[in-house]
Amino acid sequence: MQHLAQLLGVPSMGTLTGIDANTLRQSLDGLVALVNPCGATFDITLPPEKLSLLSALGQGLKNRQLLGYYALSEKEILTLSSDEIDITRGVLLAQLGPEKLVQIKTYEILLDFMALQILARLPKGFATPPKELIRAINDFIFEELRFRFPPHSLYADSIDAYTFLPSVLESRRGVCLGVSILYLSLAQRLGLPLEIVTPPGHIYVRHKNNKGECINIETTARGVHVDSEEYLNVNTCSLQERALKDVIGLAFFNQASLFLSQEKYTDAITAYEKAKNYLPNDPLLNELLAYQYLFVGREAEGRALLLSQPDENLSHCIHGDDVREDFLSNKVTAEGIKVIFQHVDETRESVIRKRDALKKIVETCPEFRSGWFSLAVTWLQLHRQKEALEALQQLETLDKEDPTTEYYLSMLYFERLDYSKAKEHLNRAQSIVQKRNHAPKCLRELSREIANVYP
Repeated sequence: MQHLAQLLGVPSMGTLTGIDANTLRQSLDGLVALVNPCGATFDITLPPEKLSLLSALGQGLKNRQLLGYYALSEKEILTLSSDEIDITRGVLLAQLGPEKLVQIKTYEILLDFMALQILARLPKGFATPPKELIRAINDFIFEELRFRFPPHSLYADSIDAYTFLPSVLESRRGVCLGVSILYLSLAQRLGLPLEIVTPPGHIYVRHKNNKGECINIETTARGVHVDSEEYLNVNTCSLQERALKDVIGLAFFNQASLFLSQEKYTDAITAYEKAKNYLPNDPLLNELLAYQYLFVGREAEGRALLLSQPDENLSHCIHGDDVREDFLSNKVTAEGIKVIFQHVDETRESVIRKRDALKKIVETCPEFRSGWFSLAVTWLQLHRQKEALEALQQLETLDKEDPTTEYYLSMLYFERLDYSKAKEHLNRAQSIVQKRNHAPKCLRELSREIANVYP
């Protein structure tokens, strides 16, 4: 008990109001089973009478200074600014609801004890530099507790199970968003300020000091630093920063994507609308929600939502999404858009099914640009470069300002040893991105490869 008091930074355990030594010993036995579970079952429920006692052990953690830690409903969370939100309480209230407050507090105590274990490993008596604190968090969650990115065969069919905090804690498996939420939960308890960054289809966290130097934390690769340039591509010219409130919405965004891949459009609408409470002005969310309305026959609502979006949303990318524009120009139907989202798993048969569906769509909607691009991708997945090249050439006739199309064409011609054509399309890609002062690493590397064989 004396050693525990030292680790908690208090003179004695008696200074924590209401702590009884015998009760505390019994409670700690239960906490050990939570933090280091044994066996296949994971009983996360703690008796209500022990919750306040165990919560008191973490009263010195920094998240206790946030108004959001004391919120009792999702409505309260929505009224807070992002810098007042406790990400743990926000995510759990949004997922479980206030009627599960005992369960929510149990998960919070588990995270408290994870944070306290990290603090116990740090030198006492002076502030820990952020770099050392990040290393301590990484060592604890990735090396000691062995949190990992799940195999594709698992998360592709249940991405929400690896996104929401309870299942991530219980399984110690999480996709980028799931482990980033865990990381943010611990960082708030430890007083480590982090920024949230979302490249297309991804999320990671980073720490930036007052000199502008940043440490990127790639949560799908055990927290290693990955240079910011690696997250950019031909079309992505800058990285989008997110607020804590956005992260809660993104959890439901992930859930909606699962329903969309399963063609459960009504469930996807529910999840997207839930996410919209936290991301009211997110253009991608609004666009995807509009498509779900179209898929279930609510065309007036879907079309109105698409019309309400800005014509161009190019703050982080070179070339905007053309699906919305093609639909509003009557170049594709709702059924054609639906095929774009058709799920492909690890089997060849699923790729062939999508390819065949896309071939029919571009026959009936020959000006549907995303249809041609998706068809090219399926041909590449089937290792049919000639057919992929033909689809991309058709796409280029419809849109000469898409750098991704030009990059793919350059790559394919290079692999087919047609260096003159490869150089021609590389030049076009470079010309497009240079208008935004963008020089992505992939284009520079391709330029060097072509120069080596075609000076």
